[in-house]
Amino acid sequence: MKSLRHVLILAIAFFCTLSGSNSTALAQNWAQWRGGNMDGISSAKNLPAEWDKSKNVVWRTELPGPGGATPVIWDDHVFVTSTDGDDLVLICLDLDGKLRWQQKVSQGDKVVRGDEGNAASPSPSTDGKHVYVMFTNGALGCYDFDGKSVWSVDLQERFGQFKIAFGMTSTPVLYGDHLYLQLIHGEGNPQTREAVIAALDKSTGETVWKTGRPSEAHSENEHSYASPTIYKDKKQAYLLTHGADYVIAHDLNDGHEIWRCGGLHPPTRYDPTLRFVASPLAIANLIIVPSAKAGITLALKPNGKGDITGKKEHQYWSFNITPDVPSPLVLDDIVYLCRQNGNLIALDKATGEQFYEARTHRDRHRASPVYADGKIFLCGRDGTVSVCKPGTEFELIAQNRLEEGLAASPAIAGNRIYLRTFNALYAIGSK
Repeated sequence: MKSLRHVLILAIAFFCTLSGSNSTALAQNWAQWRGGNMDGISSAKNLPAEWDKSKNVVWRTELPGPGGATPVIWDDHVFVTSTDGDDLVLICLDLDGKLRWQQKVSQGDKVVRGDEGNAASPSPSTDGKHVYVMFTNGALGCYDFDGKSVWSVDLQERFGQFKIAFGMTSTPVLYGDHLYLQLIHGEGNPQTREAVIAALDKSTGETVWKTGRPSEAHSENEHSYASPTIYKDKKQAYLLTHGADYVIAHDLNDGHEIWRCGGLHPPTRYDPTLRFVASPLAIANLIIVPSAKAGITLALKPNGKGDITGKKEHQYWSFNITPDVPSPLVLDDIVYLCRQNGNLIALDKATGEQFYEARTHRDRHRASPVYADGKIFLCGRDGTVSVCKPGTEFELIAQNRLEEGLAASPAIAGNRIYLRTFNALYAIGSK
């Protein structure tokens, strides 16, 4: 009997060890453009604070063309999109930066806003079995980890021609068995209502549901370059879409509207150029909603119903500055906003009270901030990465220059920071 008990104890210990190891491994992956939890936070440790081209660069792999997509990492697979001439490609590397495979997904690159972006702007997503990739022309595909195509979809053929100035840069969000899309665009007339929100079966690419997204927005404001995200807590989960003057919550099962919140523009006049670029950040019991340019940032309660615009009972606070392009970051009790000019703002999560606004690096900031290992990483357009210490007082730890243009948000996995410049993919880590 004692022997049997001993065997059972050993078996339980063994399986617990396996389970713990697997959980740890999963936590080290970066599965979507803002990480596995869609919050820009990684549990990685032992990350360097300083680097340059000759220091703490584990490898640099030249890519065939420019792109603005964040890489995603799962175990020993690194996925990144790129252009290759006029081809739009998905690339898979190993953890040594060596090419595993490259697949052509579509063709027809389009450079926008000078060198600001191109067709390889949406980021891939992975569930550990397949990788899902979209380009601004609406080409959407699913591939296995060996590079074999599982399914492909032309979103413009399925949901209508995109009418958006700088391409459909929105990254689909992967959650459960579905891939959720926000295709918020239009010809400037709100009565035509071209915008579509949809859920696709991740196994087949078939449409599970689609719904319109009505709005009074007009002119450029009908366009959105933001990405959807998922709100979830112990009681509920829903899809958040952001654009055309509103953040809107949708039921995950059929897409119906649960609530919407507008009032994100400056109160004095309607600016027809305030299209949304930054995406909301959702954590349990809190949704941080950015807007555009001279707009505001809202902290919303998650339990709204109907139109909650201007209803103070559904707001924690409102702040009169928005990050505009980079998405927000929340750590412990502090909300961080990285402004397009590189200024970092720290706010009290509960009240919206400002702790500080401090200058980091005076260049355009297109990438969203990420956090790991006691460090906040902010990426300037010229490739300068500012490393800041979290807290109520500003502390700049280091500034690192790669001297290559950069618009993609960083990814962090294992003990490495992955930076996609316009020329290459870098793995930054202690050697």
